[in-house]
Amino acid sequence: MRILGLDYGTKTVGVALSDERGVIAEPLLTITRERPTKLRKTYAQIEAIITEKEVEKIVIGLPMLLNGDEGERAEATRTFASDLARRTGLPVLFVDERLTTTEAMRILADTGVAGSGRKQYVDKMAAAIILQNYLDGATARE
Repeated sequence: MRILGLDYGTKTVGVALSDERGVIAEPLLTITRERPTKLRKTYAQIEAIITEKEVEKIVIGLPMLLNGDEGERAEATRTFASDLARRTGLPVLFVDERLTTTEAMRILADTGVAGSGRKQYVDKMAAAIILQNYLDGATARE
């Protein structure tokens, strides 16, 4: 069973995919859009991946405040997730994404990716971290 991991942001969506056994998350791509409200092409790209890769579940990083509360970004993420669930018919789960971008930046630095080149990888790497946390048994939120 393949699971899709998403890191939803205001201008980009990082995308990761699990292996067929649902054990390992791999960064896939970053979807970029011109404006935060322009989501039609974003949904279409995600739907194409779901069909092509036979995805059965979606995990989205939920941006929590450091104190554990949900802020404005969490509300936007929940709206995006709700629309995505309606469009695809797939279950959508949330995983706390606090500090995943920081972790992604550290991993990229540790693997020798130059500072100027990290931006193109950070969102899909963050999506892979979110998905791997889920796969490793992190508590998912409805």
